[in-house]
Amino acid sequence: MALIRSLLHLVVLVVTVIPYTLAILLLRVFGAPVRLRYRVARAWLKLSVDSARWIVGIRTRITGLEHLQGDPAQGAVLLAKHQSAYETLLMPALLHRPLAYVFKKELLSIPFFGWSLASLDMVHIDRGHPARAFVKMLQMGQQLLARGHWVIIFPEGTRVARGQQGKYMAGGAQLAIKAGVPVIPVAVTSARVWPPKAFIKRAGIVDVSIGQPIATTGRKPDELMREVQQWIEAEMHRLDPDAYAHAAPDAPQP
Repeated sequence: MALIRSLLHLVVLVVTVIPYTLAILLLRVFGAPVRLRYRVARAWLKLSVDSARWIVGIRTRITGLEHLQGDPAQGAVLLAKHQSAYETLLMPALLHRPLAYVFKKELLSIPFFGWSLASLDMVHIDRGHPARAFVKMLQMGQQLLARGHWVIIFPEGTRVARGQQGKYMAGGAQLAIKAGVPVIPVAVTSARVWPPKAFIKRAGIVDVSIGQPIATTGRKPDELMREVQQWIEAEMHRLDPDAYAHAAPDAPQP
């Protein structure tokens, strides 16, 4: 049954992404502002999350949502745990303001989905050239934040299996410090129902915990990222204790 539901959900995503993408491309051709295009994309993302609930039985339990309701004139950098594609669909649906992802450029080649990404204010980087990618992320990230966008980065760089911890990279912290905006840590337990790089999804609850904004004035990137890492990993142990039954919370790396 889980296989059938997963197939049905995939069909919904594939079928619905086509008209939404065409709408975004048409809006771009006729010079519509990027914020209008973003609202269309956000509607598809919300549909994707809702259909996961209707078809697969994936529900979301959120704490700390009020921490995303900050001063609209000030941007923020979200630093989130990344366990599956679910949180990439969910976060824009939660935030009532433009949210820019930092992502690998290979996603642009995905038909329709990638074309939509290319028509929005996002930051696509070439992981094959890390130094160049880092500079681009800092430059474009600051420009977007200055225009009132928020930026979301997965500091571990890729999806991490349930109960595991990747290496936290300080690029997102450095962007926030340079832009003078706070960082907001986010813990997500999506791998309980949607394992990374797996097709079959299961019914269940995804817990999302959104931390309080952390001021970046006077902070150093590595030290700030250690604080973010410590909070996220402690929250992951609290939210999904079964995944960490045989492990103590990892201490931040020096």
